[in-house]
Amino acid sequence: MHVGLGLPISDPTVLLDWARRAEAGPFSTLGLLDRLVYDNPEPLVALAIAAGATTRIKLQTEVLIAPLREPTLLAKQVATLDRMSGGRFVLGLGVGGRADDHIASGTDLRTRGRRLDEQMEIMRRVWSGAPYRTDCGPIGPAPLRPEGPEVLFGGFQPAALERVGRWGGGFLAAAAPSWAGGLFDTVRRSWTDNGRTGQPRIVAQVNVALGDQSLIDEARASMGSYYEFSGRADYMLAGMLTTPDAIRSAIKQFDDLGADEVMLYCYGSDADQVDRLADAIA
Repeated sequence: MHVGLGLPISDPTVLLDWARRAEAGPFSTLGLLDRLVYDNPEPLVALAIAAGATTRIKLQTEVLIAPLREPTLLAKQVATLDRMSGGRFVLGLGVGGRADDHIASGTDLRTRGRRLDEQMEIMRRVWSGAPYRTDCGPIGPAPLRPEGPEVLFGGFQPAALERVGRWGGGFLAAAAPSWAGGLFDTVRRSWTDNGRTGQPRIVAQVNVALGDQSLIDEARASMGSYYEFSGRADYMLAGMLTTPDAIRSAIKQFDDLGADEVMLYCYGSDADQVDRLADAIA
């Protein structure tokens, strides 16, 4: 079981410290959330800087809200990060559900799923090196693989789960172990139904905070603000794990369900959390 680290979003200036500490520890991946109308770092920019400060650890968006972005430029940005990180970048995608993000980007909330499918067709064509159109040549740089970097999809609706089998390399599951197993099974069926060989990579997510009460309070405030739009912030906060035993138990539950990796998402900005979490999973 691989264990990754979800970076906090409240203060971009601490992210390089977090990245370097995670690189020196047992963590497999650095993850970063996405929003547009929110006080958070833009994930492709932030992970590109983290890539330059590290050499081993993977860099993963969880999830990049693709429908907010123009697909040819996104394909170029992703291929650049893929090449410059030595293939360490993993593109986690989702459709988003916050109306204000779509207002700010000038995109239609109602057609976001259809737009993501169209974006995947365009990005795969760009990454293959084919001309963009008959009157427009190829868009480089080429990614390390013709199909582009590994693509994971997050979401809960049937269309999102089916998208994993059609387009993706795996699934990002922001769900508790008690109901994640059903999502995993649906994704695996989608994989088989689409004629894919092997198995999808399954990545689970757990919200955590380790430290004194002031840090936990800070983490709860930051996480509550992030999920306020949903009307379910209290439910999400109730799932935050704040002890090493609880974190180890969740990792074991996801391991039993067949997950390949668990991302420990942090909201408090204190970088000493990296070392505490490393000790908890050692």
